[in-house]
Amino acid sequence: METTTELHKITLPVTGMSCAACAVSVESMLKSTAGIENAGVNYANQSVTVSYDPGAVTLQQMDEVLQGIGYGLIIEDDEDDAVAEQEKIQHAHYAALKTKTIWAGVLTVPVVILGMFFMEMRFANYVMLALTLPVLFFFGRDFFVNAWKQASHRKANMDTLVALSTGVAFLFSTFNTFYPQFWHERGLHPHVYFEAAAVIIFFILLGKLMEERAKTKTSDALKKLIGLQPKTVHVIRDGAENEINVKEVLAGDEIVIRSGEKIPVDGKVLSGSSFVDESLMTGEPLAAEKSAGSQVFAGTINQNGSFTFKAEKVGKQTVLAQIIKTVQEAQGSKAPVQKLVDKIAGIFVPVVIGIAILTLIVWIFAGGDNALTHGIMTAVSVLVIACPCALGLATPTAMMVGVGKGAENNILIRDAESLEKAFRVNAIVLDKTGTLTQGRPEVTDWIWKVEKTDQQKHLAAVRALESRSEHPLAAAIVHYINAPSNANVSGFASVTGSGIRGAVDNVEYLIGTLNFLKSENVDVSDELVREVRNLSEQAKTVIAIAADQQIVALVSIADALKPTSSEAVAQLKKQGIEVYMLTGDNLQTAAAVAKQTGIESYRAEVKPADKMQFISELQSKGKVVAMVGDGINDSQALAQADVSIAMGKGSDIAMDVAKMTLITSDLMILPKALKLSRKTVATIRQNLFWAFIYNVIGIPIAAGILYPINGFLLDPMLAGGAMALSSVSVVMNSLRLKSARL
Repeated sequence: METTTELHKITLPVTGMSCAACAVSVESMLKSTAGIENAGVNYANQSVTVSYDPGAVTLQQMDEVLQGIGYGLIIEDDEDDAVAEQEKIQHAHYAALKTKTIWAGVLTVPVVILGMFFMEMRFANYVMLALTLPVLFFFGRDFFVNAWKQASHRKANMDTLVALSTGVAFLFSTFNTFYPQFWHERGLHPHVYFEAAAVIIFFILLGKLMEERAKTKTSDALKKLIGLQPKTVHVIRDGAENEINVKEVLAGDEIVIRSGEKIPVDGKVLSGSSFVDESLMTGEPLAAEKSAGSQVFAGTINQNGSFTFKAEKVGKQTVLAQIIKTVQEAQGSKAPVQKLVDKIAGIFVPVVIGIAILTLIVWIFAGGDNALTHGIMTAVSVLVIACPCALGLATPTAMMVGVGKGAENNILIRDAESLEKAFRVNAIVLDKTGTLTQGRPEVTDWIWKVEKTDQQKHLAAVRALESRSEHPLAAAIVHYINAPSNANVSGFASVTGSGIRGAVDNVEYLIGTLNFLKSENVDVSDELVREVRNLSEQAKTVIAIAADQQIVALVSIADALKPTSSEAVAQLKKQGIEVYMLTGDNLQTAAAVAKQTGIESYRAEVKPADKMQFISELQSKGKVVAMVGDGINDSQALAQADVSIAMGKGSDIAMDVAKMTLITSDLMILPKALKLSRKTVATIRQNLFWAFIYNVIGIPIAAGILYPINGFLLDPMLAGGAMALSSVSVVMNSLRLKSARL
């Protein structure tokens, strides 16, 4: 009789991963463990999802398997506790790495000064030896440990090359420091390479520090998203109001929300009314009016008034929880870019080792007099000239200059991956509110219907009345008038969804929609109706003002377009990039903004998940997509995009998820950011060329290929000089970016 075992699926935080190769190792080790059906590592948020048979393998056994190769699992009963523990470990690792990098730099500087300018000074070699020892084997210990782990699994990466070259250079230099006579007796001068070894370790540590800093920002974004949900909530149970933990809320609970509170779960309003900031869902600046029967969502913020609502979706079922989940999945769904240097190192390291060993063997058997001496020197020369100093500098130096150049132009760049992809972008998706527009309602037109002599009196009255209103548009009118009012208000009343009424100095005012004024028997002409319709077609909300049953003014309010938005769209099109606009706003507003900016492709009334889906559709068609947004509602789409760009005046969460941030609200910086990407990537590629051209030419010469022809044998010191020259070439080439025009 055949039996089937039900598999369990669990996601656990992983500790100790520092590169894409680590993620591959964790995944392959778990997959090869009995009882585990499948395992998938999300390197972006440092977790692994495992499908396993609990009868065949336990979580503790999985942890033991990973600990055997230097990694580990965080196993906690509460998922939040596990994430908190992982964050604690990550921040501790970052702090330790920062300390190592700083101290490695402090010790490396005097070694370089001695090695370059005071090499003949008495005891210089011993001082350099003493300073280099902790740089390599204390601050750079991880490179040697990781290289050993790679070797034990018959693999090689950048760590292997770093450990091999610095280790050989250090041992060779140490031998020459204590036994210089070995070379003197053979007519050769003993050189040391302590500075080369120390510099390599320092620069690779610096690169890893930059990577780790970018990685910790990923979890910061998720942490802020999780923080949108309140920790406690007021529920009515058995007729009494109680404060409980949000995790204890059940579907069907009656929840009380007061002014200024965050809404804890999804549900439907039972009683009361208010305005709720739903920019989390829609991205729109106007608060949504809520009354009995209205839907409310976790993470949104109640502004005015209070209400009770019935919980319908709790825990992982809320829209906010779904946003958090999809941001996590989108950040990890793109396989981490395996760095070019790691790919090359995987081939390059075995080849270099093979050449060095072959060189030694050939010299021993065919070298004649001093065969062993020449064999050792040429083998060391091969390893020294292949030293990855320039390779380690290639990306960090170009990045440092590129990041600095970006900062000068109000562009903040987080990591190399975004730069690697940005130059290939051929489709850009723009959010409307806060990206193309100002992101707040403003008075755009104030059309008077009375004589100028009466206008000031009406302005004071309108300000006095609107300052008492809770409607979001009232703030735009008060801000526009921007003058204190001492008018005496009486009989103020707010008519939900329509407008307000009140008396000022014995004059009866009605302020609201045209339909509201009509219902109050205000005479509305056909010409006025046409005027309101024309303004509405321009995506403007029109407010009518009547005094003693006579219309005195029309006020149009809109989220105004930024001055440079149209020009920025035109520039992007000129670069051959397709431009799309997505918005949670209505179709009429979207059409008006698209027309003003020259965008042909747009979608309206889209939800956060719809934005992410749209980007996924473009990617499935082979597009390299950049997303530009400023709100929490854009976070899923930003995480999904190949290149994510946040507007600097937007939400912290959008900036944390995005890999680039435009510091100002000027969208004209966007074409500059893409141009900077192209120039930086070109520089990185040139750097890699310079880093390797010396190896291609130098390794055969170091091995002694010219010796049978003209008797030339490359001294290890010259090999070190060639390696240093390649590093100088890389640095100088990177510095050219400073003068680049964007």
